[in-house]
Amino acid sequence: MSLAPGTRLGPYEIVAPIGAGGMGEVYKARDSKLDRDVAIKVLPPSFAMDADRVARFTREAKTLASLNHPNIAQVFGLESPSTDAGHGTALVMEFIDGDDLTVRIARGAMPLDEVLPIAKQIAEALEAAHDQGIVRFPLGPCGSHFWPRCSADSPRSARRRRGPLQRNCHR
Repeated sequence: MSLAPGTRLGPYEIVAPIGAGGMGEVYKARDSKLDRDVAIKVLPPSFAMDADRVARFTREAKTLASLNHPNIAQVFGLESPSTDAGHGTALVMEFIDGDDLTVRIARGAMPLDEVLPIAKQIAEALEAAHDQGIVRFPLGPCGSHFWPRCSADSPRSARRRRGPLQRNCHR
């Protein structure tokens, strides 16, 4: 299943594919209502027939939406398909322009002065998830993106200091 550029999902128009994973395909799209770019993760139609996968996808969306941290992409919504849409449920989230960590890793060894700030920002995002009781957080190199200034920083500059790590919470 691939959504062609120009395909519409509610107010969102698909611009280009970004990637694919175990729970769906991700696309860059344009939000026509708010005039901004978004990322849309689409559950494949074959999964849309599986109630367990739909429930897992919805849980993922709710979990991500509960987090508010500058190093975690914001969730904007969850779109349900129309009967003739040709796609499954779609998670709409902040579009992060730039390479993911797999691209950077493929270029070769990273110097320590480049690795440490990235590791710190990833750890801060994990801490924010743990503070919310989320201990199983989807994390991998393809989910860590870099802004054009070659940092794992988010453009959202407001940072909040988090409390102590909650290791005994489960969600």
